[in-house]
Amino acid sequence: MPPTSTARSTGDFRADRRYEYARAAFDERDFEAAADLARQVLELAPDFAAAHAMLGRSLAELGAGEGAVEALRRALALEPVDELGVRLDLARLGALPPGEAITNGYVRALFDDYAPKFDRHLTRSLSYRGPDLIADALRRACSRRFRDYCFGLTLDLGCGTGLMAQALAGLCSALEGVDLSPGMLEKAGRTKLYDALHEGELVSFLSGRPTAESDLVVAADVFVYMAALDAVFREAQRVLKSEGLFAFTVQAHEGADFMLGKDARYAHSESYLRRLAEGTGFTIVIFERVSTREDRGVPVPGFLCVLQR
Repeated sequence: MPPTSTARSTGDFRADRRYEYARAAFDERDFEAAADLARQVLELAPDFAAAHAMLGRSLAELGAGEGAVEALRRALALEPVDELGVRLDLARLGALPPGEAITNGYVRALFDDYAPKFDRHLTRSLSYRGPDLIADALRRACSRRFRDYCFGLTLDLGCGTGLMAQALAGLCSALEGVDLSPGMLEKAGRTKLYDALHEGELVSFLSGRPTAESDLVVAADVFVYMAALDAVFREAQRVLKSEGLFAFTVQAHEGADFMLGKDARYAHSESYLRRLAEGTGFTIVIFERVSTREDRGVPVPGFLCVLQR
């Protein structure tokens, strides 16, 4: 289901109440009731995108693929920024290329909705430890490259609430973060660990930075919301100084390039990451299998990489 805050209101109390009933029915897996209630909402508010999305998702669960695609496309036409995450559903139904499934609007809405409970949910419910794993890998990478375990200007991509900054506290002469979500940035600002925080998409952020300014670029569990990583690798290589480090985690994919998983996240293959690293002029210092979080108590397979310019 999409972030709860994106549904907004129809302006009609009766329609809003029916939509909430539809959400409840969907959550209880009563998809026939959810579809029927969504249709009732649309009788009262024909242009309510969330109800079209609800109808499409319910029909998809009922096996009515053609009707589902039609309803989802109507939702997307009404809300092209796609805060509702309809493109993910269309990709699952084969009506959209997987590489086009996740938009900046969806990620922004997802994490604005998630921000108040983000740290607690990640660390307690999902046993998240991506930043700590990256910090440890950077320590080992510095030892292997005979350099001190400390850094100049560091750029934290998809900084979220600042968990990566906490893992690197005291190690960076300057630290700047970028994130799509204002809600996440507000919480990151409370850590007092960043010299600057920027709202925006990470490739555009990197593209606007001077060449060879940074000593370290980090991205903890950020690339799971991106398909192709070519532009990120290229821009990270450009903004790094000679011998600067680029450290990140991804979910692991055993096939070619990348895939969109059932968890609505992208996973990337080892061959794809190694090819990108070589093609953009990076040296691989550390490339290892890790799990940064759990899903229903099961470790999610991933890769941790530290590359050197």
